[in-house]
Parts: sequence; structure tokens; C-alpha cells
Amino acid sequence: MNHVLLALGPDDPIGKISPPVAGLAGDPKQSLGKLLSVGIMAFVLVASMAVLAYMLWGAFDWITSGGDKARVEKAQLKITHAVIGILVLIAAFTIFQVVGVNMLGIITSGPNGYGFKIPTIGP
Repeated sequence: MNHVLLALGPDDPIGKISPPVAGLAGDPKQSLGKLLSVGIMAFVLVASMAVLAYMLWGAFDWITSGGDKARVEKAQLKITHAVIGILVLIAAFTIFQVVGVNMLGIITSGPNGYGFKIPTIGP
């Protein structure tokens, strides 16, 4: 649903129409930073859920293997890959934090999440 703001005043007897404000409206640098921040958080959330689901799948396969050695080995392999996935996520997040926030200063960390300072050329 789009809302249009109509402001009547002495200078504009017929009113002034302003466009609706979207979620990413405003300063383009802030909008891009917000978009990147939300994208990274969504990626980490989806990846974490995928790793958890894969680990649970491996645990379920292990429980239902019925002592079959080949099925147990496949289940153990799934769990091992899930643990490696968790370690990769932790490593990626740590590198993101150290390089982006601490070393380069492009990313700011605050109580509301991450913000990006997009570098510009010129004044």
C-alpha cells in the first residue's frame, strides 16, 4: 500500500505531493551499507541453519542405521562435514570481524548490528 503525503501551506495553495518513503530511501551510501549488512546477516543465518540441519540429518541417519557399518560411516561423515561447516562459518565471521572492523575500519559494529562506511572519491 503506497501512501502519498499531501502538505498544504500558504506558499502552495494546491499542496505539495511527496513520494512515499521506501525502506532503502535516503542517502545511497547508507542504503548500500544497510543492504550489505542485512545480506551478510541473512547469509550467516541461512548457512547456520543449513549446517544444523545437515548435522541433525547425520545424527538421524546414525540412529536409524541399525548397526549397518556402511550407513554408520556415512552418518559419521555427514556429522564431520557439519562440524567442518561450523568451523568455516566461525572462521569466516572472525576474518570478517578482524579485517573489516578492526584493520580496515570499513565496517562499524554497534548495538544495532553492522554498518558499512562506503569510501568515496572527492569532497
